[in-house]
Amino acid sequence: MKLLTGNRGIVVAAAALLMVVAPAAGLGLAMHTVGSQARSIEGLRAEVHALQSNLDSQPDWPAIARHVEPSVFTVETEYGLGSGWVVRSSESGSELVTNFHVIVEAWNAGHVSVDVRQGDRTIKGAITRVDPNDDLAIVHVVERLPALQTAPARPTIAQTVMVVGSPLGLGGSVSVGVISGFRSVAGSDYVQFSAPISPGNSGGPVIDSRGRVVAVASAKFLGPGVEALSLAIPVQTACAMVVACHLGSD
Repeated sequence: MKLLTGNRGIVVAAAALLMVVAPAAGLGLAMHTVGSQARSIEGLRAEVHALQSNLDSQPDWPAIARHVEPSVFTVETEYGLGSGWVVRSSESGSELVTNFHVIVEAWNAGHVSVDVRQGDRTIKGAITRVDPNDDLAIVHVVERLPALQTAPARPTIAQTVMVVGSPLGLGGSVSVGVISGFRSVAGSDYVQFSAPISPGNSGGPVIDSRGRVVAVASAKFLGPGVEALSLAIPVQTACAMVVACHLGSD
């Protein structure tokens, strides 16, 4: 009887233990499930935040184009045309950067007057400085125009850029590509980029994702099978020709 009583006591005690332990085990499972759900929610929040950050980091090229285009003009002589952009502006007027080869025939003919056009608007300008070695020229106009900021350092490989200019005289045209490399051609430094350019783009600005000029569109390679091999003069070279560029921050 004692043994039976003892066994029964053990069974009863075990049953009581199961009754006590079972709710505790169930609570532990519930806590684990809530914890997993909380971690899943936090994981989703982190993924959403990462996606949003990625979207925020994508350049808003339409907005950048709207900001830049008022400062980009068609530079035209009786011999041809190219592009130019406002590098400096003050009470005495504005200075535009363009390529020397855009105005070389007029310059060699002794003509310093050029037309600076934007849409239906034409401003008279004068060539004030030239640098044939670096293929750059400065055009002065008496009107005060909005100047573009210039990048304090050269761009990086694979960085996205936008070219603004007047290919074939079509002012305000834009194209987008990436920085492809840095080249030395005939002793001069160039930035290679993939955005397509055409005759008339020469002198136009190459813009980074912050709306700053990083280079001056100048030339491209031509030949069978050659695509998207464009060259530009580093903006730091252009800034050496003016008293002070409107430098942007890093």
